[in-house]
Amino acid sequence: MRKLVHRPRRLRRSPALRNLVRETQLSAHDFILPLFVSEKLDQRRAVASMPGVFQLPVKEIVDEARDAQDLGLQAVLLFGIPEQKDEQASGAYAENGIVQNAVRAIKSKCPDLVTITDVCLCEYMSHGHCGVTRIDGDHFHVLNDETVELLVKTALSHAGAGADLVAPSDMMDGRIGAIREALDAGGFDQTGIMSYAAKFASSFYEPFREAAESPPQFGDRRSYQMDFANADEALREVALDVDEGADILMVKPALPYLDVLWRVHERFGKPTAVYHVSGEYAMIKAAAEKGLLKERAAVLEIMTALKRAGADIIVTYWARELAKWLRE
Repeated sequence: MRKLVHRPRRLRRSPALRNLVRETQLSAHDFILPLFVSEKLDQRRAVASMPGVFQLPVKEIVDEARDAQDLGLQAVLLFGIPEQKDEQASGAYAENGIVQNAVRAIKSKCPDLVTITDVCLCEYMSHGHCGVTRIDGDHFHVLNDETVELLVKTALSHAGAGADLVAPSDMMDGRIGAIREALDAGGFDQTGIMSYAAKFASSFYEPFREAAESPPQFGDRRSYQMDFANADEALREVALDVDEGADILMVKPALPYLDVLWRVHERFGKPTAVYHVSGEYAMIKAAAEKGLLKERAAVLEIMTALKRAGADIIVTYWARELAKWLRE
């Protein structure tokens, strides 16, 4: 007589049953929408390499923020494009700088929307690097301590304008501790820090540099961003930011670094963010336009994978669309 073998049933018979046993659930509350605000524009301008993404003037940024909030999104992340650039990034910490004015405008109409500001200098530097530079012959150096001083000034000016969180994305040493100390001393102890704790030197940033008008004019950023081959070093970098007072830890980019995302989430037990960056966005858009995949299905699969890998927060250019899709 043939022996019967018990085979556990897979609970996947119907969509409703699959939903009941799904381990990872997405919500509009998981996503942060990046916005580019420009001092040079009177009306929105499309970013050619990122379909659906625009540079916005301050007068339109409030409507964009309100629309995001109405969709159920909880937060936006602001990147500024100044009228003028110089070698001290003075527009980054100007009292009436582009980000400072955008924060005030958003907070005046959407006080409950979490407003996060990018704290970096590349958009404001005439040479496009993330810090103060010195050139020695054919070589250039980013001066860490001099850069941190400017980052502190920038973070303080954003907090003074009403930012809920500042997000240092430069990867200079010691900047989280210096910013935390300055915020506390300045009366901004409730302003949080979302640190780009493990930001890798990546080929997936190119469309962003068009959107933010921040390509380096010489050299590259590998001397201060992480080597994409080094996961253990990334964890050491994250540990330093934890010790210095970071409230949220970010890994950037997303899909090529799921292993790092998981290890950061598991090891440190702090709110963990991931940035699904411009190149990742542009790849899916290009493939969808060619009919090679279905955009909505691919995006939902990617976002679920990021959350499954440990992301509590996902920065994505699809935040608005995701909020709509998840309502359906």
